[in-house]
Amino acid sequence: MIRTHTIRAALCATTTLLALGGPAATPAQATPARTAPAHTATIVAPTPVAGAPVRADTPAANRVVAFLEAYRAAVLGQSDRTPRQVRDHYLAPHLNHRLDAWAQQHAADPAFRTQNAPADWSAREVKEEKGFASVRLTESWDDGSSQDVWYTVRRTDLRIFDLGDEPAF
Repeated sequence: MIRTHTIRAALCATTTLLALGGPAATPAQATPARTAPAHTATIVAPTPVAGAPVRADTPAANRVVAFLEAYRAAVLGQSDRTPRQVRDHYLAPHLNHRLDAWAQQHAADPAFRTQNAPADWSAREVKEEKGFASVRLTESWDDGSSQDVWYTVRRTDLRIFDLGDEPAF
């Protein structure tokens, strides 16, 4: 009877430690044997602290960040691809045509929406509608300035369908 009580107490303590502090707070000898199949586990991402930059939080936001990283490297000559090749890979053809016209009219980079490449950035999906995600990319520069560029990403293939100074929806 004492042995059962001791095991139950150890399991309760371990469960409490895992719930409060995670695996790092649990001593190795107190870790219980796995009783549930791995496919039943649920992973919950931590909630970002208010005001903290989020690099990307969804597949659509990740795609925008991947585009910006590849595009920035191409613009700065740190890639074997040209900016146009990167745009062709990530962006819908109609968007590339529109961005070329925007660049001529504004004498600035059409993806960055300025003349300089940003020093840092973060992306957050803010809305989903009819198979598309609206992603706000916040670009930051070393002088402390920042601006938002809004991307529309088609969820089925993560193709960037639109980008601009205002959200599309």
